[in-house]
Amino acid sequence: MSDPVEPPALIRTAHPDDAPAVVMLRTLVWPFLVRGVASTRQLITTPTPGLHWAAFVAEVDGEVVGWVSASRNEHTTEAVGEVSLLHVHPNHRRRGIGGALLAAAVKHLAPLGLARLRGRAMPEALPFARRHGFTPSRQERFSALELRSLPPLPPAPDGVRLVPVAEVDPRHVHRVEMLASADEPGDIVAGAIGYDEWLADTWNNVGLDRAASMGAEVDGELAAISLVKRDGIRMWSDYTGTVPEHRGRGLARLVKLAALHRAAERGITVAYTGNDAANAPMLAVNTRLGYRPVASQWSCVRELSAAT
Repeated sequence: MSDPVEPPALIRTAHPDDAPAVVMLRTLVWPFLVRGVASTRQLITTPTPGLHWAAFVAEVDGEVVGWVSASRNEHTTEAVGEVSLLHVHPNHRRRGIGGALLAAAVKHLAPLGLARLRGRAMPEALPFARRHGFTPSRQERFSALELRSLPPLPPAPDGVRLVPVAEVDPRHVHRVEMLASADEPGDIVAGAIGYDEWLADTWNNVGLDRAASMGAEVDGELAAISLVKRDGIRMWSDYTGTVPEHRGRGLARLVKLAALHRAAERGITVAYTGNDAANAPMLAVNTRLGYRPVASQWSCVRELSAAT
């Protein structure tokens, strides 16, 4: 008797009710990426305006077994499309589902006249990326930290005050993130994100724990931030950085450690973070805090012709 043949996957646009299944799948495939059900539903329901964002799922016998999202990157010096978080359940791989999801994402972006597409792939998925025209570009490293083993929080230096970002004007938080991220390493030249878009995408994200996210003020002006996104007992360090004029004083480590302590007090037990492999200063901060490597992935780029 022959083995039963799995029915073909249905590739369709994601809808808000898919959020629990999508999060369950993502947690299985990428346990170090933290985005909860509420924030995933919010993303599907109210994507950031202007990005031409869409998401697609693969469904087999009513079960969500794959996901991908696609959008236009509005903050680059050239027209770049983002193919994000393409993943398939391990029990359903090597059956063409990943290729079908990628095709849906590329078709969605095709009318935009993009110069290139950027995606990300785990090391074992690099052959798939190359087969579909993507060239590995930069490595990103993921790390984890059990919060029961945090280093003690030292007193803030003279003139420095630690403050939850919940007590800070979000315009000041936006300013710090834009200034601090301007020289981050990457494979595309990125520009600043406008305040309204940042407000919708970051500040108003239901996963942002503003009470655990921390800032450091120097002589009354916000100079460093560490933002925390939460899903139950897990957290993701969404962004940590210091404005250039205040670097070299240990503020990034101080503010991130303060955020980790606040998160632990609020019931979070494990923290995850990701960094470009060339971002030596932040990798050094994470190492000193006790983070351990758990995974890596590659940013991959596909050049497009005018006719694509």
